[in-house]
Amino acid sequence: MNDKLRSTLDNPDMQAAPQALQRAARRAREIARRTGTRLIVVHDGVLCALDPDGPELQATADDSTPKGD
Repeated sequence: MNDKLRSTLDNPDMQAAPQALQRAARRAREIARRTGTRLIVVHDGVLCALDPDGPELQATADDSTPKGD
């Protein structure tokens, strides 16, 4: 897993939170593709409607690819 997504808290629920957020983001992209809708995200404090296959989300999608799942 990416070090920037590793929880530093001892609580087991908090240890699982980064992976759960990655799964949720991946699922949101899948649903948006299937339904032909855009993803609504906040980027630098600005609300944006993005294409789930657009270049703005590509780096995020690549970073969230599960390692060992």
